[in-house]
Amino acid sequence: MENQNWTMPDLKEGERLDDLQIKGYRIIQDPGRFCFGMDAVLLSSFARVRPGEKALDLGTGTGILPILLEAKNAGKSYTGLEIQEESADMARRSVRLNHLEDRIRIVTGDIKEAAAIFGAASFAVITVNPPYMIGSHGLKNENEALCIARHEVLCTLDDILRESGKILGDKGRFYMVHRPFRLPEILRKMSEYRLEPKRMQLVYPQADKEPNMVLLEGLKGGKPRLKVEPPLIVYEKDGSYTRQIREAYSLDEGAGAADMAKKER
Repeated sequence: MENQNWTMPDLKEGERLDDLQIKGYRIIQDPGRFCFGMDAVLLSSFARVRPGEKALDLGTGTGILPILLEAKNAGKSYTGLEIQEESADMARRSVRLNHLEDRIRIVTGDIKEAAAIFGAASFAVITVNPPYMIGSHGLKNENEALCIARHEVLCTLDDILRESGKILGDKGRFYMVHRPFRLPEILRKMSEYRLEPKRMQLVYPQADKEPNMVLLEGLKGGKPRLKVEPPLIVYEKDGSYTRQIREAYSLDEGAGAADMAKKER
């Protein structure tokens, strides 16, 4: 059932309102800071939040993952942790806009202190779309918000996995999207922090290209056994989106690049 009760919010300078095309939900974003992309959308479809479970999104930005997870799952509640107050403010206003205050909570805080903020074994599910680049890797953006989103400036992979290992209850699930070039390091460190890799899916721009994303599920205290799911292909040979991508974005059969660009710009 679509949410038809939203009202036009007071947008701040540089902000815009985007239609998520699921349950009538909208999100407030500022292209000058950071807008969600395909990685967040695919992670929201890869992750699973069961009835009665509480989920936490680390580094939630403008709240895209809690909002999409709430739309796609039957969990009890969803929390987003974000260190940048400007982004957290946009997330809170989007939550209010969609009348989800009883389902989604946005907390301003540091991932490095997440366990102290929320307590041990306080969530059944954690999601994270982290910075992909180590602090010295690649070109840094002069825009501070973009740099923080893309580079390990304020938190590292170790910070994320350490805090997640503390926050998750026994057999809790950890979901992350990352880049394949760091996969050996990621799998090793997930095991070190007792977030045993259990499920993996590689994302390919096209069937004959190298993968550019990897979706991972870890199980707190799980036994070593990894299931590799069939690859997720973004584009067909004719340049149209595959069925998997259309389903993740709630696009109809005739949707094209312009439709998806509207969601990511």
